[in-house]
Amino acid sequence: MAILWTPDLATKVDEIDSQHRELFKRINDLLDACNQGRGKEEVQKVIRFLEEYVVTHFGEEEKYMEKYNYPGYKDHKAQHKEFMENFSQLKKQFDVEGPGVHIVISTNHIVVDWLRTHIRKVDKALGSFLKTKI
Repeated sequence: MAILWTPDLATKVDEIDSQHRELFKRINDLLDACNQGRGKEEVQKVIRFLEEYVVTHFGEEEKYMEKYNYPGYKDHKAQHKEFMENFSQLKKQFDVEGPGVHIVISTNHIVVDWLRTHIRKVDKALGSFLKTKI
């Protein structure tokens, strides 16, 4: 099941929206690789990319929050930390079980559902705040 970028996910901050679209693309690459039973090495590459990209993306959001004294910074950062912990669990599951439908299900639960909810609620609130500052 692909994760689709829709206009209702836009924060109206170009850099953040661009990074979100790239995350969606890469998550779809991971889901496709698992669904097609591609090799463990290929799936590992996508997981490694996602892990690094998420750290970069969260770091960028957190820089904006610090720079403009975002009042929801502490809670927003805590959600980023929670995601990273959950993603780490997904990686461990992949290392033990390899690619397959179980990873697709876990990815949808851990990554896709979280990301959609986070963007729609938390990131859009950040975007609204930032639009008044930049």
